[in-house]
Amino acid sequence: MAAKTGLKIKMERCSWVGSDPIYENYHDTEWGVPEYDSRALWEKLILDGFQAGLSWITILKKRDAFRAAFHGFDPAVIATWGEEDVLRLLGDPGIVRHRGKIQATIGNAQAYLELAEDMPFSDRMWGYVGGAPLVGGYANQSDVPTQSALSVQISKDLKKAGFKFCGPTIVYAWMEACGLFNNHTQGCFRSPA
Repeated sequence: MAAKTGLKIKMERCSWVGSDPIYENYHDTEWGVPEYDSRALWEKLILDGFQAGLSWITILKKRDAFRAAFHGFDPAVIATWGEEDVLRLLGDPGIVRHRGKIQATIGNAQAYLELAEDMPFSDRMWGYVGGAPLVGGYANQSDVPTQSALSVQISKDLKKAGFKFCGPTIVYAWMEACGLFNNHTQGCFRSPA
């Protein structure tokens, strides 16, 4: 839906977007778009883990620096890192410098590679939703939960596989971001409902 404001047409978006152009672009072009690339899904899960305790806009503004610092989020590269790399990253002002999250990323790369031996990460994650996005159809942002029984299950399964910083709330936000769960609210021009 669009509303005319003077000579401009204002797109109706989910209320969390606000008026920041970075958020608008992210919402309009990426958030809720089904992601099927295993590496990209893993990158987004890692970034959602780094977001814990911070605002998502902080991560979006630092995303290019994260990609540079983490070598394009290549799990095969990151899985080989050690303390020297942790110290390098702790000295990088372009990213969130949190030792636990950096160390978790290295461990998560190792866990990702182990899981990929049996099945591609994308196939595994999309298998939870039967291969197609779930649709929330919520009327308002206040109706959207912060976790679900499914995000609890995925979180448990990831933790069992060795992942860290992937609690049910992080997993739910990641599912929304990657389009496994389409939670564009009613009235949003991207809502499927």
